Amino acid sequence: MPIAGTALLATAAVVATVAAGCGGGAGAAPKITTTARAGVAPVPPKDGAYFGAWVPPERGGKPSGTPSGPASGAGSSSGAPSGSATPGKDAGKPGMGPVAGFERELGRQLDIVQSYRSWTADFPAGLDRSAADGNRYLLLTWAGADTKKIVRGEYDDLVQRRARAIKALGKPVFLRWSRDMDTAPARKRVHSAEDFVAAWKHLRTIFQQQGVDNVAWVWCPTARGFGGSHAGSYYPGDDQVDWICADVPPRGDSEYRDLSEELKLFLQWSRDRHKPIMIAEFGVPAAYRERRAEWLGEASKTLQDPQVKAVVYFNSNELAVNAKDKRRALAVTGDKHAVSALRGLATTPYFNPRNLPVTSGG
Repeated sequence: MPIAGTALLATAAVVATVAAGCGGGAGAAPKITTTARAGVAPVPPKDGAYFGAWVPPERGGKPSGTPSGPASGAGSSSGAPSGSATPGKDAGKPGMGPVAGFERELGRQLDIVQSYRSWTADFPAGLDRSAADGNRYLLLTWAGADTKKIVRGEYDDLVQRRARAIKALGKPVFLRWSRDMDTAPARKRVHSAEDFVAAWKHLRTIFQQQGVDNVAWVWCPTARGFGGSHAGSYYPGDDQVDWICADVPPRGDSEYRDLSEELKLFLQWSRDRHKPIMIAEFGVPAAYRERRAEWLGEASKTLQDPQVKAVVYFNSNELAVNAKDKRRALAVTGDKHAVSALRGLATTPYFNPRNLPVTSGG
């Protein structure tokens, strides 16, 4: 069905409520709330889900803060990106060449461009600014740090600088801080769920003190972390989170699994939260070979869930141990059947809530 442009919520108050739209078989549309400021920060579309991607820089380079292994101007009055939505546009802007090439393959412009930054990196810069300065949302994935040091105030100056820089950007930004905090590799810096929650609240307080209202806070453990009811213990609370999220890192084995299997427990947990859902890292392993298109077709059905409001494809092989590791290679580039299937997902009306122009792709 044709879908209207980006949602304008009824009020620019601190709490915004939207009704989810049509979509896959997840039952009645839930009531969704977010503490993000409507008209300034990214809010969920009234119908469907934004589609975005992580597209690595050229020549295999990585910006600081990218995943290293498995499981690891003023804004518009509506808070929506503005500008041309031509697929592949802005290729000449810093960092945007690979993104524009990926958009041409898909036959549509991305709603969301993901960028990874380390804890101490200066941002927004390069790709961050290019993505925000146009018809796309920036999803800024900011690495974590020692939670106890954060709470003690040892990083307050750094956090204040980053808060002021994001405010000065003047564009709506998704901020995904310390993703995958529930995993074993993160334990040394996270310490405990209680420490993580305290650090999250400390960061949000500093951003509020700096008057930053163009940020939507995205809380994002792994989907797998809900298998033992563990990941939910890191949740800071409904008043502290704008979007709930899950990453779906590839497993080390080659057994075929539909995305629905990986997301089932996370989606069940999310039903009680009444928050918009983002799937910020998902992808189909190259090891699935001729079944990659099938996997993406099934993923499209799973993600057409009335609570899912943003999906971000991980178009990269950087999680792979080596060139032979096809189990963790998720980029579809170069696989014409997989590209065609992902294009089918990305151009499905549910994943094009702003009704952006669609071309034949390729």
